[in-house]
Amino acid sequence: MKTWLITGCSSGFGQRLALAAAQRGDRVIATARNVKTIGEMAEPFAGRMITLPLDVTDAAAAKAAVANAVETFGGFDVLVNNAGYGLFGAIEEGTPEEYRPMFEVNMFGLIETTRAALPVLRRSGGTIVNMSSGAGIAGSGGGGYYNAAKFAVEGISEALADELTPFGIRVLIVEPGPFRTDFLGRSITIAAKEMLEYAASSRKHYRETNNGNQAGDPDKAIAVILQAVDADNAPLHLPLGPIAHSIAERKLASFRRDIDAWRDITIATDFDQP
Repeated sequence: MKTWLITGCSSGFGQRLALAAAQRGDRVIATARNVKTIGEMAEPFAGRMITLPLDVTDAAAAKAAVANAVETFGGFDVLVNNAGYGLFGAIEEGTPEEYRPMFEVNMFGLIETTRAALPVLRRSGGTIVNMSSGAGIAGSGGGGYYNAAKFAVEGISEALADELTPFGIRVLIVEPGPFRTDFLGRSITIAAKEMLEYAASSRKHYRETNNGNQAGDPDKAIAVILQAVDADNAPLHLPLGPIAHSIAERKLASFRRDIDAWRDITIATDFDQP
């Protein structure tokens, strides 16, 4: 039996993962910024699930949630940093009032929750699951701010994996493609400024045409995440769905082309040896 601390459980992958873990007999600390949105989740799992308020941008709230988890269950061995949302629009269209809050949640919130949880995890080992995205693998027009936030998640996750290996703590970066969750609904904001120059590339209307039509089955995705957390040989990177895999393959091929084309020029940059 595992004990999970999961952020962003009001909808989407966070909610589904909390329910799936509890349904299989694990213990779950489910959190959300507004705890009233998840209050009923725990009712079928008396004694095995608690719900707590957690605004991940509040370092004190993260510490309080961790302390409550320790008091209730004695600790936890899986931390899932799931809270987050997206911003669509061209870089020039975005404003600080739009993109800074997204970074506060997607990146700095992940940092605060992780820092609060590490003293607990270092004592017993465990797994940190950081929810990234196919958008964290490769950038695309109209998604630049969200790309940047998820690229940051990828970078800090890789560093954490290196730092935490001696403590028996694994890191799993989950990189979903499009799945039929609420992400393209309540979890997306659109840059208010609209510039005709970016009409063809800002992807502002991506949500309108794709929300509810995503091919990915979120329950199948949750099953894969559970399998990876349970596995002895879990990967660091876990692209989910054929689109995420296609994004990764294109990124790898493009990177390889650039490296190979300029290899002789770019490696000849050390000081000349006597």
